[in-house]
Amino acid sequence: MSASDVVYTVVAERSTTTTAVGWIGYIIIGGIAGWLASKIMGTDAQMGILLNVVVGIIGAFLGGFLLSFAFDTASGGWWFTFFTALLGSVILLFLVKLVTGRR
Repeated sequence: MSASDVVYTVVAERSTTTTAVGWIGYIIIGGIAGWLASKIMGTDAQMGILLNVVVGIIGAFLGGFLLSFAFDTASGGWWFTFFTALLGSVILLFLVKLVTGRR
């Protein structure tokens, strides 16, 4: 089995669906997770509520993508989605701070 076959198998076997929370749930959970992540990372003063929601939603997808390699993210409920979004939002804000060089 070649290396490309292994990568294809791993990517094909991971969960590719979103959770059962729905789009409104992603907006609500994303807003709360984005706000908490901005508090954790110390960027709350620069961000408004709209940017908190955007960071939380993008963080939810980022965290869901990263965790889907290890867990079945499609069967997660509200709390799993929240902690996934929080983890992804913190990672996203860390990467943004790393690239922009802001403190």
